[in-house]
Amino acid sequence: MSIKRYGTSKPGAGGQTLPFARAVEADGWLYVSGQVAMEDGEIITGGIVAQARKAIENMLAIVAEAGYTKEDIVRCGVWLDDTRDFWSFNKVYSEYFGGEHAPARACVQSMMMVDCKVEIDCVCYRQPAE
Repeated sequence: MSIKRYGTSKPGAGGQTLPFARAVEADGWLYVSGQVAMEDGEIITGGIVAQARKAIENMLAIVAEAGYTKEDIVRCGVWLDDTRDFWSFNKVYSEYFGGEHAPARACVQSMMMVDCKVEIDCVCYRQPAE
């Protein structure tokens, strides 16, 4: 089995090197680490709508960097800081993932490790090249 890691040398917030990969690919599977609404090392301002868009776009950028598409996403995991943001988050999420290619998803309420409203990760799959 071949394993490829993405982004292990890029610094996180505060310029520190993070002890994990942004994504890991193994035999057609791509596991993307949780993404928050971060830009230039800082969490963006704004409510759940702005932060949801940015977190999803950050995740999709990693998916694209690895050569996958959003149609290859088979599952997303979502963590919301406040359960009252659930319906607003769903509205944004459906803009990206509504329709026939919607991935499976889990969504839970959790305290965040950084001052953000949402974190999202995903698992993708595409048939490996022979």
